[in-house]
Amino acid sequence: MKSRLIKLLFACILVGIGASAGVFLSTPLEAETAKQTPGSIDDPVVTKSYVDEQLAKLGAGSSGGSTGGSTGGGTGESAGGTFKVVTVPAGKRLIAEEGTELILRSGSAAIYSADANGVADLTGGEDLLNGVSAEKNHHLLFPRAGRGISASGAGSLMVMVKGGYSIQ
Repeated sequence: MKSRLIKLLFACILVGIGASAGVFLSTPLEAETAKQTPGSIDDPVVTKSYVDEQLAKLGAGSSGGSTGGSTGGGTGESAGGTFKVVTVPAGKRLIAEEGTELILRSGSAAIYSADANGVADLTGGEDLLNGVSAEKNHHLLFPRAGRGISASGAGSLMVMVKGGYSIQ
Protein backbone atom coordinates (compact mmCIF):
# COMPACT_ATOMS: atom_id res chain seq x y z
CA MET A 1 0.00 0.00 0.00
CA LYS A 2 2.82 2.31 0.91
CA SER A 3 4.49 1.60 -2.42
CA ARG A 4 1.30 2.55 -4.32
CA LEU A 5 1.06 5.84 -2.44
CA ILE A 6 4.68 6.65 -3.27
CA LYS A 7 4.12 5.85 -6.95
CA LEU A 8 1.00 8.06 -7.05
CA LEU A 9 2.82 10.93 -5.33
CA PHE A 10 5.75 10.56 -7.72
CA ALA A 11 3.39 10.59 -10.76
CA CYS A 12 1.67 13.77 -9.51
CA ILE A 13 5.02 15.49 -9.06
CA LEU A 14 6.10 14.54 -12.59
CA VAL A 15 2.83 15.82 -14.09
CA GLY A 16 3.21 19.08 -12.15
CA ILE A 17 6.79 19.54 -13.32
CA GLY A 18 5.76 18.84 -16.94
CA ALA A 19 2.90 21.34 -16.82
CA SER A 20 5.13 23.99 -15.26
CA ALA A 21 7.81 23.42 -17.89
CA GLY A 22 5.20 23.73 -20.66
CA VAL A 23 3.99 27.06 -19.33
CA PHE A 24 7.46 28.51 -18.88
CA LEU A 25 8.80 27.25 -22.20
CA SER A 26 5.86 28.58 -24.25
CA THR A 27 6.17 32.13 -22.89
CA PRO A 28 9.28 33.12 -24.96
CA LEU A 29 7.56 31.98 -28.19
CA GLU A 30 4.49 34.08 -27.45
CA ALA A 31 6.67 37.09 -26.64
CA GLU A 32 8.48 36.72 -29.97
CA THR A 33 5.24 36.60 -31.98
CA ALA A 34 4.02 39.71 -30.17
CA LYS A 35 7.08 41.60 -31.55
CA GLN A 36 5.98 41.08 -35.18
CA THR A 37 4.88 44.19 -37.06
CA PRO A 38 1.34 43.89 -38.48
CA GLY A 39 1.43 43.60 -42.26
CA SER A 40 5.12 42.69 -42.37
CA ILE A 41 6.55 39.60 -44.05
CA ASP A 42 6.59 37.90 -40.63
CA ASP A 43 2.88 38.58 -40.06
CA PRO A 44 0.87 37.77 -43.19
CA VAL A 45 -2.49 38.76 -41.69
CA VAL A 46 -3.37 42.28 -42.88
CA THR A 47 -6.24 44.71 -42.43
CA LYS A 48 -8.54 46.17 -45.06
CA SER A 49 -7.00 49.61 -44.58
CA TYR A 50 -3.55 48.18 -45.33
CA VAL A 51 -4.81 46.55 -48.55
CA ASP A 52 -6.56 49.78 -49.58
CA GLU A 53 -3.36 51.72 -48.94
CA GLN A 54 -1.31 49.32 -51.07
CA LEU A 55 -3.87 49.46 -53.90
CA ALA A 56 -3.82 53.25 -53.77
CA LYS A 57 -0.02 53.15 -54.14
CA LEU A 58 -0.40 50.98 -57.25
CA GLY A 59 -2.96 53.37 -58.71
CA ALA A 60 -5.87 50.92 -58.63
CA GLY A 61 -9.26 52.57 -58.62
CA SER A 62 -7.97 55.71 -60.32
CA SER A 63 -9.30 54.87 -63.78
CA GLY A 64 -11.71 57.77 -63.63
CA GLY A 65 -15.39 57.98 -64.19
CA SER A 66 -17.62 57.94 -67.18
CA THR A 67 -16.44 60.03 -70.09
CA GLY A 68 -19.58 59.90 -72.15
CA GLY A 69 -23.28 59.28 -72.17
CA SER A 70 -24.75 55.83 -71.96
CA THR A 71 -27.26 56.34 -74.77
CA GLY A 72 -25.53 58.80 -77.06
CA GLY A 73 -23.00 58.39 -79.81
CA GLY A 74 -19.99 59.20 -77.68
CA THR A 75 -17.34 57.24 -75.91
CA GLY A 76 -17.31 55.86 -72.44
CA GLU A 77 -15.54 53.79 -69.87
CA SER A 78 -16.93 52.07 -66.83
CA ALA A 79 -15.51 53.42 -63.60
CA GLY A 80 -13.40 51.40 -61.17
CA GLY A 81 -13.65 48.04 -62.92
CA THR A 82 -17.42 47.74 -62.56
CA PHE A 83 -20.02 47.02 -65.17
CA LYS A 84 -21.98 49.99 -66.54
CA VAL A 85 -25.40 49.69 -68.20
CA VAL A 86 -25.30 51.11 -71.75
CA THR A 87 -28.06 51.45 -74.35
CA VAL A 88 -27.01 50.97 -77.98
CA PRO A 89 -29.59 52.55 -80.33
CA ALA A 90 -30.95 50.57 -83.29
CA GLY A 91 -28.62 50.73 -86.30
CA LYS A 92 -25.58 51.67 -84.16
CA ARG A 93 -22.51 49.71 -83.08
CA LEU A 94 -20.71 49.50 -79.76
CA ILE A 95 -17.00 49.35 -80.58
CA ALA A 96 -14.95 48.05 -77.65
CA GLU A 97 -11.41 48.87 -76.67
CA GLU A 98 -8.85 46.17 -75.96
CA GLY A 99 -9.75 44.09 -72.88
CA THR A 100 -13.33 45.34 -72.62
CA GLU A 101 -15.93 42.94 -71.24
CA LEU A 102 -19.60 42.96 -72.24
CA ILE A 103 -22.83 41.16 -71.36
CA LEU A 104 -25.85 41.48 -73.68
CA ARG A 105 -28.95 41.89 -71.50
CA SER A 106 -31.72 42.64 -74.03
CA GLY A 107 -32.14 43.02 -77.77
CA SER A 108 -30.75 41.17 -80.74
CA ALA A 109 -27.06 41.69 -81.52
CA ALA A 110 -24.45 40.47 -83.97
CA ILE A 111 -20.69 40.44 -83.51
CA TYR A 112 -18.71 43.04 -85.48
CA SER A 113 -15.06 42.43 -86.36
CA ALA A 114 -13.06 44.12 -89.08
CA ASP A 115 -10.59 41.23 -89.31
CA ALA A 116 -10.86 37.44 -89.54
CA ASN A 117 -10.74 36.93 -85.78
CA GLY A 118 -13.64 37.46 -83.45
CA VAL A 119 -14.72 37.93 -79.87
CA ALA A 120 -14.25 35.45 -77.02
CA ASP A 121 -17.52 34.12 -75.59
CA LEU A 122 -16.33 33.21 -72.09
CA THR A 123 -19.66 31.63 -71.14
CA GLY A 124 -19.95 29.43 -74.22
CA GLY A 125 -16.22 28.79 -74.51
CA GLU A 126 -16.00 29.70 -78.18
CA ASP A 127 -14.79 32.39 -80.58
CA LEU A 128 -17.61 34.40 -82.18
CA LEU A 129 -16.72 35.63 -85.65
CA ASN A 130 -18.06 38.62 -87.60
CA GLY A 131 -21.82 38.45 -88.18
CA VAL A 132 -22.54 35.69 -85.65
CA SER A 133 -25.40 36.36 -83.22
CA ALA A 134 -24.44 37.13 -79.64
CA GLU A 135 -26.46 35.29 -77.01
CA LYS A 136 -28.06 37.09 -74.11
CA ASN A 137 -26.39 36.85 -70.70
CA HIS A 138 -23.12 35.54 -72.17
CA HIS A 139 -19.88 37.12 -70.95
CA LEU A 140 -17.97 38.45 -73.97
CA LEU A 141 -14.34 39.57 -73.98
CA PHE A 142 -12.89 41.81 -76.69
CA PRO A 143 -9.17 40.93 -76.98
CA ARG A 144 -8.38 43.76 -79.42
CA ALA A 145 -9.71 47.22 -80.10
CA GLY A 146 -12.01 47.78 -83.06
CA ARG A 147 -14.32 44.84 -82.46
CA GLY A 148 -17.81 45.16 -81.09
CA ILE A 149 -21.49 44.37 -81.40
CA SER A 150 -24.22 45.90 -83.54
CA ALA A 151 -27.95 45.96 -83.08
CA SER A 152 -29.26 43.41 -85.58
CA GLY A 153 -32.96 43.86 -84.88
CA ALA A 154 -35.30 46.82 -85.05
CA GLY A 155 -34.88 47.69 -81.37
CA SER A 156 -32.03 48.97 -79.28
CA LEU A 157 -29.62 46.90 -77.20
CA MET A 158 -29.17 46.98 -73.45
CA VAL A 159 -25.68 45.83 -72.50
CA MET A 160 -23.44 45.85 -69.45
CA VAL A 161 -19.91 47.04 -70.26
CA LYS A 162 -16.69 46.96 -68.25
CA GLY A 163 -13.92 48.88 -69.98
CA GLY A 164 -13.61 51.44 -72.75
CA TYR A 165 -16.01 51.67 -75.68
CA SER A 166 -17.51 54.03 -78.26
CA ILE A 167 -20.90 54.01 -79.95
CA GLN A 168 -20.80 54.64 -83.72
